Amino acid sequence: MNLNLYNDVPEGLTLRARSFIRANGVKVDCLQVEQCRERWVALGIPSTEVDRVAVYQERWGGLVLPPAPQYDGGPRYLGAHTPEGSITEGWRFEAGTQRTAVPYAFMIGPAGEFGIHAGDWVPLHASIEGWVESLALADHAASWAKQITKVNGDEVDDIALEDHEPVREVMGLADTWWRGTDSLVAIYTGEAQCLSFPAGRTARIYSGLDEWGLRGGVA
Repeated sequence: MNLNLYNDVPEGLTLRARSFIRANGVKVDCLQVEQCRERWVALGIPSTEVDRVAVYQERWGGLVLPPAPQYDGGPRYLGAHTPEGSITEGWRFEAGTQRTAVPYAFMIGPAGEFGIHAGDWVPLHASIEGWVESLALADHAASWAKQITKVNGDEVDDIALEDHEPVREVMGLADTWWRGTDSLVAIYTGEAQCLSFPAGRTARIYSGLDEWGLRGGVA
């Protein structure tokens, strides 16, 4: 597997996420979708879905980023594979192979969501961009917070979010980020939903942040 610096940063990301990719991202060889197109269409996969995989692969394929705080680090690298699904239930395709032995796959959903699938499909973010933004924000918050507190299970319900606003760039669904006056809160419920394990809910509270720590590089 060849490794190269990842210099072609996709558009549409915050400055924080773009800087995160430039500082940490590398590029590896990955699947060439056009080499699979004829075989996939012969299997009954609509050509429009193959097109969707090709767009994803062109934009994100081969990108390696540092491990995520949850999901045992997330995908080892971003890269699509054979779509699965049907016209009635919609089509999903692999977003990237697992970094560790987790009991679910990382997938891109029918509407472009990034999520996990293990029998049940749980979208974590409304797009792959949201997932990348969440990685960048976690890296940023960990660097600037004076304290990081982790809570699990029912303790997540005790987190006071009345004075917080949602961090919109992460496009959170099952997983959300919240910004307060001096703290950022990341709440992860994807595994709990996907594996029917409510105790698996987790949150990280990054406290003691100044204005740069709260927002740095959003533009």
